[in-house]
Amino acid sequence: MAELIEPEKFDIAIKVRGLCNQFGDAVIHENLDLDVRSGEILGVVGGSGTGKSVLMRSIIGLQIPTAGEIEVYGKTLDTIVDEEESRDLRRRWGVMFQGGALFSTLTVAENIQVPLREFYPRMDPELLDEIAAYKVAMVGLPNDAGPKYPAELSGGMVKRAGLARALALDPALLFLDEPTAGLDPIGAAKFDELIRELADTMGLTVFLITHDLDSLYATCDRVAVLAEKKVIAVGTIPELLATEHPWIQEYFNGPRGRAASGSNDALTRADRKS
Repeated sequence: MAELIEPEKFDIAIKVRGLCNQFGDAVIHENLDLDVRSGEILGVVGGSGTGKSVLMRSIIGLQIPTAGEIEVYGKTLDTIVDEEESRDLRRRWGVMFQGGALFSTLTVAENIQVPLREFYPRMDPELLDEIAAYKVAMVGLPNDAGPKYPAELSGGMVKRAGLARALALDPALLFLDEPTAGLDPIGAAKFDELIRELADTMGLTVFLITHDLDSLYATCDRVAVLAEKKVIAVGTIPELLATEHPWIQEYFNGPRGRAASGSNDALTRADRKS
């Protein structure tokens, strides 16, 4: 019998070493290294084409890297031969893709039940409905959202429904790809607050891809910067501001960066805890 993973025993949830991703002649990543600490919200930023989503897809096994090694809770997905061990690892994470990526022909409740049906095919239908209703409430959706189809929801509600599905299996790891893209400032701020609250109450480790500077200031413990085909810096926002790399300076000290810094009193989430 495969030994089950105990996420709480790991200080480093995700370890990436020497990652290379290449599509034809286009090299996306070259010798990329990154550690994601257990219990942190790590923001991942970078210019267009730097491979933020490709990195996430590589970690969760949707993209086969050209070279390198990725460990999640000490396990390397592409080397696991035991099916039970592989399933145990995959159920430790939840993923919210860009735009929510809900199945349009399924209701919100049915979307939430998809991962439950995959990993627990014999689960009682009543229990499935109860879990779906609980997840709907957890992400701040109204009770009547469960029977609705994605086309009947606002953009913000679709995002929350996608988050509810990502949390269906009570994962230890949560991957979010541009979760606030397309939301108005008020909706984005409320979504940031929701992520922070869920991470704190559930003890989640969050891998957050975003271009939203307000989200970085409001939610992230650290930020990883992708450029030059690798992670060029990782740290708190004050630590990144102390670096001299031109892209980092332009990103955080440009007009939008200064506005985000001011609106958040230049405090990171870690600063608020201290």
